[in-house]
Amino acid sequence: MKKISVSLSGHQTSISLESEFIDALNQIAKRDNVSVASIIQNIDAQRTPNTNLSSAVRSYILRRYMKESKL
Repeated sequence: MKKISVSLSGHQTSISLESEFIDALNQIAKRDNVSVASIIQNIDAQRTPNTNLSSAVRSYILRRYMKESKL
């Protein structure tokens, strides 16, 4: 597990993700030409209140890869 620190709504926070998810998140950010922080901010804004942010990020990554592979 590794931590990523980002600022969300003016507050510093960190999430813990496995290195494979961090690599995937970095690839998505590079392909979309956006920052990892902006992806996490968008995920945070769209997640339901009781959803853990790390889990929401993992789900986002899975959905992206499934969509791109047309599963």
